[in-house]
Amino acid sequence: MGASDTVRFPDDPYDRVWNPSDDPSWVTLSTDLKVDDADNLFAPPIIVLQTAVTPATGRQLDFSCDAGSPDEKLYHVLYFTELRLLTGNATRAFNITRNGDTRFSWYTPPYLSCGYIYSREPFDGYSRYRYVLDATSNSTLPPIINAFEVYSLMQLTEAATDSVDVDAMEEIKLQYQIKRNWMGDPCAPRSYTWDGLNCVYSPDHPRIIRVNLSSGGLTGEISRSFAMLKDITSLYLSHNNLNGPIPDSLGSVSSLQVLDLSCNNLTGTIPDSLGFLSMLQVLHDKIDCTIVPSPVPSSDNKKNKTSIILIPSVVGALLLLAVVLVFMVRRSRKLQGRASDNSGQPCGDQSLQRPDSTEQQVVFERRKFTYKELENMTNNFSRVMGKGGFGMVYHGCLETGKQIAIKMRSLSSQQGMKEFLAEAQNLTKIYHRNLVSLVGYCIDKNCLALVYEYMQRGSLHENLQDKHGRAKALNWGQRLRIALDAAQGLEYLHKGCRPPIIHRDIKTSNILLSEELEARIADFGLSKSFHTDDQTHVSTKMVVGTPGYIDPEYHRTYQLTDKSDVYSFGIVLLELITGRPPIVPGPGNIHIMQWIAPSLSTGNIDDIVDENLQGKYDPTSAWKILELALRCTADKGSQRPTMFEVVMQLKSCLEPEIDSYKSENIYSEGFNVSQETASDIGPFGLPAR
Repeated sequence: MGASDTVRFPDDPYDRVWNPSDDPSWVTLSTDLKVDDADNLFAPPIIVLQTAVTPATGRQLDFSCDAGSPDEKLYHVLYFTELRLLTGNATRAFNITRNGDTRFSWYTPPYLSCGYIYSREPFDGYSRYRYVLDATSNSTLPPIINAFEVYSLMQLTEAATDSVDVDAMEEIKLQYQIKRNWMGDPCAPRSYTWDGLNCVYSPDHPRIIRVNLSSGGLTGEISRSFAMLKDITSLYLSHNNLNGPIPDSLGSVSSLQVLDLSCNNLTGTIPDSLGFLSMLQVLHDKIDCTIVPSPVPSSDNKKNKTSIILIPSVVGALLLLAVVLVFMVRRSRKLQGRASDNSGQPCGDQSLQRPDSTEQQVVFERRKFTYKELENMTNNFSRVMGKGGFGMVYHGCLETGKQIAIKMRSLSSQQGMKEFLAEAQNLTKIYHRNLVSLVGYCIDKNCLALVYEYMQRGSLHENLQDKHGRAKALNWGQRLRIALDAAQGLEYLHKGCRPPIIHRDIKTSNILLSEELEARIADFGLSKSFHTDDQTHVSTKMVVGTPGYIDPEYHRTYQLTDKSDVYSFGIVLLELITGRPPIVPGPGNIHIMQWIAPSLSTGNIDDIVDENLQGKYDPTSAWKILELALRCTADKGSQRPTMFEVVMQLKSCLEPEIDSYKSENIYSEGFNVSQETASDIGPFGLPAR
């Protein structure tokens, strides 16, 4: 309550949100002295205990919180610490009541130590809970409170992750001091799986099958705890600062199919247990990552394993890339004049641009396709799915029957090798369930192509604008689910990647939907990375993006920040609410912000919400989303929330409307404890009077 700024992870390891007080009738007390919280069950951040509020006048403090409904069961924790050494006759004592009922009498906060009152029984039956702290008759000082915590229990109906996997991930988290939001169970509930993990869900216990800690800032040796994950199929540890040998124990994991250790500082040889690998193929004495060929099958190797191990050398791969590009440019020049022979190819005869000197070589970790393979998979490029800035997008199928989308660079495309490398580089380094997955790539016959997973429902833009003539519009719950999915993907780019990535072209046509309407962010051709984690912005020579979505502050200053993506996401939220594009057709083609302004001034939400919903939405929910969208589109980036805050608001504020998406879980930002039958508990566990 008394803190001047919002406090949360990493200051709070449980990622609770501690907001400062804004009541003008209160004044703030603070200290720089250490507060002892060794005996505290709930471990509030020290900075929270070092601040408190007290009434500016009078001898009474009162505050309240609202339940979502009379049926919602809330738990409260009140924290008290005396920050002043009281001398002489000075005393501070007060009574505590809740909705008129006495919860504690003659309470005196301990000096520089944390006292607290909490309940093990939920409070229910009220829509509002009002606490009053009233100074006792003999108290010379008014009451104080350091913090007030509210939470509800999360009912877990799914089984917990296998205990061996949990122990392994906790050891890995501790060894590398991982700062991601890894709290609770790694796989359950499945909507809150730890970032970088994929799990398989069985009737008994979920098991971890994929771990991606690439670009995670890991240092030291490879943890032997990875070998405890007995069902893991893929382990990505590239682009870190790992050193030492490769643990022989990894070879005992029979399910392991992909192991990526590229771009580290490992030493020694590849353990025999990891398969029959041929000798290292040294391509150049200054290459960045030396590639080890895939293992050759052997009659006595009974494991069906496809291990791909990339081990680093010394400096960088730009020289190798330049050699490849020179060869391809020369080849393209020889083919000029014979364009008619290639007229049937979507890529045509095009020369490749040398990337800027600042571009890093793409270390492709996905499958490399030939042009002939793409022809076969697309039935000679017979089915066009769409067209973007890079070129045409075609539908295809792998040999396994898995559907894919192939984005080919066209002759007229203004995007060239630089954007191709940027998108491929980003997608080979990152993985998140709400980012589109890269299956592979093609650089063949002067053609550039990226191969993605196929998203059956197309883009969010197509679904909102009914481009395919669908009779049924997205309902309100589906729109909220899509917003949450997209926000989680964008938040991962900003906070889960090292270095952070700014997408720079967030829009509804770059949000793709699966058959189940799971949303994934696509098209990373314009994205930018920070050079360091503490960098505040990226200066650009020109503003790029899509009209209607471009951050006005970025347009004025040419300084790109993660808040530029937040602005674009705010426009996406407005599209989800209104069903209108960012530039609304009509006289003058006004911006969507101008379009909603008259209805905002009258407070009529019905005039703003998409008429295709036919009134089937919760007005309270719609207002909350609209308010969030307006915060995201504030003129100044400093006034906009972070994507982390957007995700948390979408989860916590809109729970009733997304129950169909997470019907078995209840989200809470508070501390979760097991429900027990007990009366209110006072400071240090003493019963409340």
